[in-house]
Amino acid sequence: MIEEQIYSPTNKIRIVTAGSLFDGHDAAINIMRRIMQRSGAEIIHLGHNRSAQEIVETAIQEDVQGIAITSYQGGHNEFFKYIYDLLAQKGCGHIKIFGGGGGTILPTEIEDLHQYGITRIYSPDDGRSMGLQGMINDLLKKCDYPIGAHLNGEVKNLHKQHSHDIASVISSIENFPDLHQDILKDIAVNIKNVPVLGITGTGGAGKSSMVDEIVRRFLLDFKDKKIAIVSVDPSKRKTGGALLGDRIRMNAINNDRVYMRSLATRQSNLALSKYVQGAVNVLKTANFDLIILETSGIGQSDTEIVDHSDVSMYIMTPEFGAASQLEKIDMLDFADIIAINKFDKKGAVDALRDVRKQYQRNHNLWDTDPEQMPVFGTIASQFNDPGTNTLYKHLLNTINKKTGSNFISSLVLPYGESEKIYIIPPQRVRYLSEIAENNRNYDKIAENQGNTASNAYNLYEAAKLVDEDSKSIINDKYQKIWDDLSGDNKRILENWQETKSKYAADEFVYQVRGKDIKIIPFTKSLSQTRISKVCLPQYKDWGDILKWNLQENVPGEFPYTAGVFPFKREGEDPTRMFAGEGGPERTNKRFHYVSLGMPAKRLSTAFDSVTLYGEDPDYRPDIYGKIGNSGVSICCLDDAKILYSGFDLCDPSTSVSMTINGPAATICAFFMNAAIDQQCEKYIIEHGLQAKVEQKLNDKYDDKGLKRPKYTGRLPEGNDGLGTLLLGITGDEVLPKDVYQLLKQKALSAVRGTVQADILKEDQAQNTCIFSTEFSLRLMGDVQKYFIDHSVRNFYSVSISGYHIAEAGANPISQLAFTLSNGFTFVEYYLSRGMHIDDFAPNLSFFFSNGVDPEYAVIGRVARRIWAKAIKYKYGGNARSQMLKYHIQTSGRSLHAQEIAFNDIRTTLQALYAIYDNCNSLHTNAYDEAITTPTEESVRRAMAIQLIINKELGLAKNENPLQGSFIIEELTDLVEEAVLSEFDRLTERGGVLGAMETMYQRSKIQEESLYYETLKHTGEFPIIGVNTFLSKEGSPTIIPSEVIRATEEEKITQINTVQNIKQREPEFASQNLQQLQKAAIANQNLFEELMETVKVCTLGQITNALYDVGGKYRRNM
Repeated sequence: MIEEQIYSPTNKIRIVTAGSLFDGHDAAINIMRRIMQRSGAEIIHLGHNRSAQEIVETAIQEDVQGIAITSYQGGHNEFFKYIYDLLAQKGCGHIKIFGGGGGTILPTEIEDLHQYGITRIYSPDDGRSMGLQGMINDLLKKCDYPIGAHLNGEVKNLHKQHSHDIASVISSIENFPDLHQDILKDIAVNIKNVPVLGITGTGGAGKSSMVDEIVRRFLLDFKDKKIAIVSVDPSKRKTGGALLGDRIRMNAINNDRVYMRSLATRQSNLALSKYVQGAVNVLKTANFDLIILETSGIGQSDTEIVDHSDVSMYIMTPEFGAASQLEKIDMLDFADIIAINKFDKKGAVDALRDVRKQYQRNHNLWDTDPEQMPVFGTIASQFNDPGTNTLYKHLLNTINKKTGSNFISSLVLPYGESEKIYIIPPQRVRYLSEIAENNRNYDKIAENQGNTASNAYNLYEAAKLVDEDSKSIINDKYQKIWDDLSGDNKRILENWQETKSKYAADEFVYQVRGKDIKIIPFTKSLSQTRISKVCLPQYKDWGDILKWNLQENVPGEFPYTAGVFPFKREGEDPTRMFAGEGGPERTNKRFHYVSLGMPAKRLSTAFDSVTLYGEDPDYRPDIYGKIGNSGVSICCLDDAKILYSGFDLCDPSTSVSMTINGPAATICAFFMNAAIDQQCEKYIIEHGLQAKVEQKLNDKYDDKGLKRPKYTGRLPEGNDGLGTLLLGITGDEVLPKDVYQLLKQKALSAVRGTVQADILKEDQAQNTCIFSTEFSLRLMGDVQKYFIDHSVRNFYSVSISGYHIAEAGANPISQLAFTLSNGFTFVEYYLSRGMHIDDFAPNLSFFFSNGVDPEYAVIGRVARRIWAKAIKYKYGGNARSQMLKYHIQTSGRSLHAQEIAFNDIRTTLQALYAIYDNCNSLHTNAYDEAITTPTEESVRRAMAIQLIINKELGLAKNENPLQGSFIIEELTDLVEEAVLSEFDRLTERGGVLGAMETMYQRSKIQEESLYYETLKHTGEFPIIGVNTFLSKEGSPTIIPSEVIRATEEEKITQINTVQNIKQREPEFASQNLQQLQKAAIANQNLFEELMETVKVCTLGQITNALYDVGGKYRRNM
């Protein structure tokens, strides 16, 4: 492979990089921005899920030459055009727009965007022909033009605070200082008296998070004040490039009262740009009310910030080393305020004491109590942190005192010392290594007991071959060795022949919850050969038998390596029916189409990105384009009722999987209420109460001139209308309270399914996080506690997902290790909240991605084995808690946009892995998902793959075909130890949450992703139809014959639904939202409140109400 020459720009190039709105795929844009930096560009990286308005405002404030965006979630046409239009409206049409989205942006759409004025959309075929560096070179060449060389009256307009004017003047000073000396002098004469807060500190101390928290409080506190920020990051000496990354950590700056400009030092060994004073003077001339100047990370001797600010703050962490190191930090002499951030770290209290003492010594404040020193412990990353509140109050007082300002705070905030809200108590941080030790100890005992049993067997058999005198000696020795076996292990050996006989009989009987289940343990082939459903080993040696029982065992028996149930359920294949497109009616029709005639309805729901991020459909173009694309749009309870109408959600043969994370609790509340109202509907019809329903609808809609919600189209075949009678109202508005409560409890105890809800893997991999991590975990805990209190036994409160970890690029071992470690983190968190292991462990399920790697053949076996050993012996859970149930989906990463017909071959092989591994349910991807939402034809083919395996493949009639294979046993042991070793590495980093703080999981996932992509690119890893065995045309990206997109009618219907709900009972909805917020502040169970709130509010209303009390997710680089 020939390395592409790196383009060397003539001008300093600045680029804004981001992932599009409601899009969590940030790996690609991260790779691209790194290559741009390596090529000498200064990158303002915003991260994922950024609106068009945010991106455009950033581009204008930062005065960049280009914007580069990845867009994988659909709606790309509207998104890119909206950015173009916004730039044109704001007089910044010179800024060039670049984008990419893999195979999701079709060639016709690329051509349309190019004609509209988008500079370049790069396709997968461009990537193959140009290479990564080639694409970046092309982008940089198009952006290589000067910024700030000419001004045209912008200086005179600075007082109007127009972003573009301010940005242009700062650029002229930064890029062409010699041409604009007169302007610098004019500005210096006319600057206003504006206080400047200088913030400096060590690298990684949390300066950006602290700035964000100060800005957030300032904007809440002073509704008429405007704030400007100058943030400086270092340039790379070798390349000249720079990562101007402070914006990614800031949520508060997306406000029309905030201007922010990022500067690169453009020289080595300095914390500030030499043009920083000029930028500050420009902002003073523009008459902002407060200017914040943030430096790059500094060393012990750097105090330059003091020369440019009226008030200075030094931010450090508790990890500064020995107390004597404090004597070397010059800023402790000059800083007005010192923040010891990340106060949850080890030694924080001691650090606070030592820094206060050092400040006292440096300032000769011997008569002042050290407690009065301006040194504060803070956790800026924690929402509404009391320590940060206390610092903020002191900061305003200091600014007022030193500058004569009049910032009088009226905010009512909880003040005091920072106190970490622990998800995992500090004394439990070794939980993963404790599990590894527990499981290794089990294996050691199993090995020793197996050897003991072998020795006993050998003596037992030897006694048969010797004379009576020798037999007595051997029997004595045999008895001593036999006595070394545990009672349980003796019983295994004593009952082994009986166990074998049970599986060889004509009927097998076992119990589930006290009920006898009778199974015929074999099938007959066409040749009349008897095919055993479960085959047992033909071992004679007791050691082999015992080891097999202790590490493998039959399906349904500890450690559940071969499966958690004795036999597969009759009449219920693991097949999942997948759907998610357009509005709820279209997806409902798809569900009925793919499940028609199937004995079990196992509905797997994909949501559009608007829903995934907890927002409401809207006409705003960057939202509008994504409504109903790549998933179904669900914005309210009525949508959920329509979506699942015609399926009895309380029938044992119906289960529903909902792939959603950020707003999972709200969507789950929609679903639960839909199930409850189905039961109410049955009761109403049974008791002839339809007139009461009609009366209520008249009162609520007709009399007020409002439109009733309804299923507008014709009901599809299989839909009997169940769930549509109470559209627009809920059962408690019609039925007596006691009747409603009985029906509610009946529904809650009967519903089957899962909501994904796994916020840990989102933070590590996929990024549909919307709330702060602590708040999201609290919501998850509230859902589980509600399930316990209301006897929700058959619905999983969380589907702990490895699928999205794998999709982000993790190899199978990392996927399994991170997923299981996340699962055990939930266990520890729920235990810390006082829940009993047997009350919640059965409500946890897992969701893995499959693939063609060899380790995927044993992913379920290893997961079940590790989980069972840990739950039984570490946590003391019962048999039901020990059973790890998992859903598996064939790999999306192995769906290629070239030769898409070959994708079905890969999917078939993966389905075979999963079915042989006894997965509990399986979703086979459609071959065309690499380029479009799957069509009806492709979904039927995908389902047919596993149906053919289950119904037609003879060997699949056996339910433990992997057992007894040498390679499977070896792989199982290797992967199990690899996972336990990863547990130890996570423990070294403070457990799962500690590792997340340093982005260990995310970094490892991205490294593994790049490794795979590199091998694919070089051809060292052959992929048929992608980099080898290409067609005569070169196997270009396939253009789909049918493209699934939401219609304009569907989008408008969803927007109207939102508007109608908001008009319905606005005051009642407002009261419900306030009650929800009060419950959050009072630390009450939020899911209990959500169950009521969702009856009258939209998804977006609920999400935004919770932001105010739980905090927004803070992005990472």
